[in-house]
Amino acid sequence: MTVDLEKRITHVGRGTWFHTGKGNCGAWNNDGDLIVAIPKSLYDKNGGSNCDQWIEIVNVDNGRKVYAMTRDSCPSCGPDDLDMSPSTFQGLTSLDAGVVTVKWHFMQRGWSP
Repeated sequence: MTVDLEKRITHVGRGTWFHTGKGNCGAWNNDGDLIVAIPKSLYDKNGGSNCDQWIEIVNVDNGRKVYAMTRDSCPSCGPDDLDMSPSTFQGLTSLDAGVVTVKWHFMQRGWSP
């Protein structure tokens, strides 16, 4: 049995938001969708295999949690950062905040909220 240890890693980084469109995973997304763009380095490392996988994201400052599906890559993100749809970001804090510290990890493949 092969276990993907990378899926067990908890990342802590910057969370930002963006207006959605067609993501690297090939799907068109709307600002109201619970989606996220992962760091390009992580997306490329795994050859896009994280597409459509759910991520648990927690706002470190207030403890609010949201689940979002991986649908894009983020070229400007650091190795632990996420770029989120407006709807995903609003699950954590106000869009006016602009940036939030997040803790996140991939959920098991096949999991959905």
